[in-house]
Amino acid sequence: MNEKLLEKLKNYTVLCVEDEEGIRKRMVNTLKYYFKDVLDASNGSDGYDLYLEYKPDIIISDIEMPNTNGISMVTNIRANDLDVIVIMLTAYSSEEYLLKLINLNINHYILKPVDSDNLLNGIIKSLGKQIEDNQIEFSKDLYFNLDSRELFYKQELVSLRKRDKDFLLLLHKNKNCVVTYDLIEEYLWRDKSMSMSALKTFIKEFRQRIPVEIITNVPQEGYKLVSF
Repeated sequence: MNEKLLEKLKNYTVLCVEDEEGIRKRMVNTLKYYFKDVLDASNGSDGYDLYLEYKPDIIISDIEMPNTNGISMVTNIRANDLDVIVIMLTAYSSEEYLLKLINLNINHYILKPVDSDNLLNGIIKSLGKQIEDNQIEFSKDLYFNLDSRELFYKQELVSLRKRDKDFLLLLHKNKNCVVTYDLIEEYLWRDKSMSMSALKTFIKEFRQRIPVEIITNVPQEGYKLVSF
C-alpha cells in the first residue's frame, strides 16, 4: 500500500461491531494500524449508541448478534444517515440474504471468515473516489478529480464553471500561501483586466457553489485555503 493511501486512511474514524470477542479484537488491532480512531462494540445496541455519540465515517458490523442485531442497527442508522459507509460481515451468501443487505443501502459486504486483506480491501473499495490518487482533497468529503476535472461532495457531483475549477487548482497549487489578487488576475482573467468588483462577484458566486467553506480572505492581499 502506498504512503499517500495510508495517509488518507488516517483521516477516517471506524466503528467495529462484532459479538465474538476474538474476532473483534483481531479486527480492531488491524484497523488501528490504518485509521485515526477505532471504536468497538459487542452488539448492535451499544454500536448504535457509539454511532450517535461519535458519528464515525465507517461502520463495520456483523449481522447475527445478541440484543440488537446488525440489520436492526443499520436500519436505525440509515433512517437519518445515508452518507456513513456501512460494511456488513456475513457467513451467508444466498441471493435472498444478500438482497436484504442491498435493501439496507450498504456499501459493501464481506463473507466470513474475515482476514486483514479482505477487510482492508473491502474498506478501500467502499471509500472509492474519496481516496483515489488522481484527486485533490479539500476536506474530508470534498475532492476534485484531476482526470475528469470534476468536484465531488459526499460522492455527489458539484456543478462548477471552468473558472471555478481553475481557481480550485490555483488555490491548491498555492495551498501554503496567499493567492494574491495579481495572481488571480493573471491566472483566471489572463489577458483581460480584472476589476475588484468582478473579483468580488466571482468569489461570492464561487462560495455559493462550493458546499463547504474552503477559502478565507486575507485583507488587501488575496485568498487562501482554509486548513481542515
